[in-house]
Amino acid sequence: MTGPIIRSAVEADLESIRRIYEHDVLTGTASFEIDPPDRETIRTRWQLAGEAGLPYLVAMIENQVVAFAYALPYRPRPAYRYTVEHSIYVDRSWRRRGIGKQLLDRLVELLTGCGIREIIGIIGDSTNEASLLAHESAGFHQVGTLQNVGRKFDRWLDTVIVQRSLSPSPNEATKIQ
Repeated sequence: MTGPIIRSAVEADLESIRRIYEHDVLTGTASFEIDPPDRETIRTRWQLAGEAGLPYLVAMIENQVVAFAYALPYRPRPAYRYTVEHSIYVDRSWRRRGIGKQLLDRLVELLTGCGIREIIGIIGDSTNEASLLAHESAGFHQVGTLQNVGRKFDRWLDTVIVQRSLSPSPNEATKIQ
């Protein structure tokens, strides 16, 4: 297998993105959503990223969307304007091949050019070893675990908060475009 082609998501990708995410919502604990969002909700998230000047990416193999990643503003308050929260999901049949890590690396690269200072990830389920390892290898550090904050599939779940700084100095000011 050659590596995936990573590119910006376009509207035609939204159904594939919805399908990948729906499976994770219904069967996994990476997302704490219980009901899968419809295509219009997926479109709204895609549009929000675009309006904020933030990347929303897909990984393609054999002309098929096999994974997606995006960043959205972390919080709406102005003081958070240099911080984003990201999400990455890989189709179940393409996991454990490094695709998520490649998407994460590309996302970080693009966010570096957007004037972002901090990238936050909220990893659903503290037993999600693949995601934790991918983030660690991409320069993220675990900054906390929120214990028993979600309930799904009749069990309590933790979230692990990871963070990566893109600014070399705590005093350096940047601006989102």
